[in-house]
Parts: sequence; structure tokens; C-alpha cells
Amino acid sequence: MEGVRGALEYSAREYDFIVFGASGFTGQFVVSQLAKLRDEEPTLKWAVGGRSMSKLVNTLKEAGSRAGTSLASIDCLLADSKDPDSLVELCGKGRVVLSCVGPYRFCGEPVVKACVEAGTNYVDICGEPQFLEEMQLRYDAQAKEKGIYIVGSCGFDSIPAEMGLLFTKNKFEGDLNSVESFIQIKFAVPEVKGAKINFATWQSAIHGFAHEGELKPLRKLLCPEPLPKPTHRVKNRGVLFYSKEVGSWCIPFLGSDRSIVYRSQVISYRDRKERPIQFLPYTKLPSLISALAVLSFGIVFGILAKFKCGRWLLEKFPGIFSGGLVSKQGPPLAQIQGSSFTMTFFGKGYSQILPDADQQHNETPDKTIVTRVTGPEAGYVTTPICMVDAALVILREQNMLPAGGGVIPPGAAFAKTSLIEKLQKHGMKFEVQPST
Repeated sequence: MEGVRGALEYSAREYDFIVFGASGFTGQFVVSQLAKLRDEEPTLKWAVGGRSMSKLVNTLKEAGSRAGTSLASIDCLLADSKDPDSLVELCGKGRVVLSCVGPYRFCGEPVVKACVEAGTNYVDICGEPQFLEEMQLRYDAQAKEKGIYIVGSCGFDSIPAEMGLLFTKNKFEGDLNSVESFIQIKFAVPEVKGAKINFATWQSAIHGFAHEGELKPLRKLLCPEPLPKPTHRVKNRGVLFYSKEVGSWCIPFLGSDRSIVYRSQVISYRDRKERPIQFLPYTKLPSLISALAVLSFGIVFGILAKFKCGRWLLEKFPGIFSGGLVSKQGPPLAQIQGSSFTMTFFGKGYSQILPDADQQHNETPDKTIVTRVTGPEAGYVTTPICMVDAALVILREQNMLPAGGGVIPPGAAFAKTSLIEKLQKHGMKFEVQPST
């Protein structure tokens, strides 16, 4: 591990965390979350990084004001993703870099590359499958050589799904075969006006749809050997259905949870011989009309995103094409403070435990479990909580992480750590629901 990853040099680094892209919309909330933890983590030393000193200073002022503390003592570090040397220098000063530079398709790779070169751990809040999977293909071997951890999607994409599935598995007394999740987003009361989604999230979705065709060849390279096929396979419920479990109309969840969970399942099976779990995520909507409206929007969005002129329209006029949900200024604070999410997991499996993950059950699943993960607003409250707690785990619990480092999704990275306990301490809940 390069002399235990240059342990002396690593331990002498100036900062525990460096938040890069701190002046971006989401980055400011990550800074606010770190500010809130100053009493809880008094020895944690961190800095913010970006291209503009004035923007970084202003971010610290605003984040400190939100958290009710002064951040005047926090250092500001300058670096530009277009200047590789400046990035390597910045990353070399910290133990963990928290990258908030989305859309990651355009801005993310230089930070990953710089962290690998500098021998620095890395987390991001990316929900872009193409980027995440490309980074694993390109940098996994190099990260293992350096003994560092590159863990993407440590925000709402996809810590609640990954940790919720892990929680469900740990509470299930038997072999868990399948889990269906249903997510419900609750926005602030109607009188709170304003956008609900930041422009960078919108932009990531546009280019994710546009380049969806890249995923199949990527996955063939990333996962050449398929997971064992279970005897009892869970059928996909289709594009629109009524769920008796949650008492509402539902559609497939359009985020990256399914692909990220699958990558964790592959690594857990390959490296720890753990039994894979089928995972199908869905979105719960308040009515049939709202479900049809979302599907109609999705069709139009998907068609426009496939063409250059369509992408230009979507990016030029986000408010019009999102029905007012998106703005370049992001959602107002009142909207953020009044929103929340609930993710419910319905698991099925077997009472009997088979010791070999390759051995399949012949009997019908005879046991169920229902769990629930709840938390505050997804994008700018839960996401910073997840990101900072993930970084703390990497900093403090490396003996509980997969040996040797690498580019690893969160479910595989944090399976043996205290991350769930940290998340519960900071505002999320993980609960087993009573049987009905």
C-alpha cells in the first residue's frame, strides 16, 4: 500500500476535509452542515476550495449565518478544475475531499484524478450513472494501488436507498431475496412559492438522458459476469401501477438508485460472497392525475434531451419546461425547510438461511419485512448530512471499510461501518414497521 499509503505524509496533512466547489448551490449547504458539527467534532479541521476567493469568503459568511456561528477561521483554498496542478496541490492538503462540482459529467473527473494522484480519499454527491461507472472503470485499480477510497453518490443519491437496503437486510432474520422501495417526496406547503430543484440537478438529468446509450457497453466492461439468478424473480411492475402496499399510484423511480445498488450487490457478492438482493425502486405519487402528468412530462423531457436543439431549449428555459420546478437560483430556503422524504422498503425472503450464496432456495419466500427511512428535504438538507457523515466514516473508520481501497459505491463501502447510526443522530430515521 505504498508504504501504508505514505502514512507519515498522510497523517501530517493540514486538513481532514476539503469541500471543493463550496460556493456552488449545494456546496454551501455542505459547508453549513460542517458548521453545525463544530461542537460535536471540535478537532475536525476543514477548509473550502474553489476558483473564486470572494465567492468562497461569501459562502463562509452565509453558511455561518445559517448555522449561527462564525466561520472566519476556515481557510479558503484556490484551485481550478481546468488546472490539474492546482487541483493536485489542493487535494494533497486534505485527507478527504468532498466534491460538490456537478454536473459531474463536465466537472467531476479532474477532481477524482487529482485525488488519486495525491493519494486522497474522495466522496461526491453524484447521481449520474455514466460518470460513476466510468470512474470505477478508469480509477479503481489506481485507487487500490494508493490505498484510497473513492466513494461516489454519497448524497440523497443514493445513501438512503443503499443504507435502507442494508438496514432491511440486517433486520431480516433469514435470507432476504428481494426488496421493493417506494419513495415519497413531500414539498413545502403550497403557499411557499418558488422552484424546488436547482439548475445543476436539472442539467445533470438532461445529459444523463441524452447519453443513456453509453451505459450498456460500460456495464458489460464493469460487470462481465452476471449475478446468480434467483429461483424466485421479482417482476418489474411497469411504468404505471396502483400499489396496495402504499395505497397510491406509482411509477418507476427515475434516479440512479437501482444502478448504484446493483454495483454494490456485485462487489458484495464478488468480494464477500454475500447473497445478492433484487432491488426495484418506485416513486409514490399523490393521485392518478399527478402520475399521468409526471409520465407525460418524462416523455417530452426524454425526447427533447436526445437532440442538441432540445437540450438547448431545456437548459435555456428550465422554468418553462419544468413547469416552474427548476430555477438557476435554486429553491428558496422556506421551500427547503418545509420539505421531507419517506422511503418505504418491502422485503421478501426465506426463514431458512443457506450458507452458500450460489445455492438457490427452492421453496417459495415465506417471510416479509417492512422498513422505513425518513429524513428532511432531500437535495439540500439530507444530501449534506449524508455526504459529511460518509466522509467522517472514511476518516475515522478505515479499518471497517473494504480492505485495500478502490472506487466503491456506498452500499459496499459502508456495510460494516457506523454510518446508519451517524445518519440517525443527524436527523434521519431508520425503522422497522409493524407487520399488518
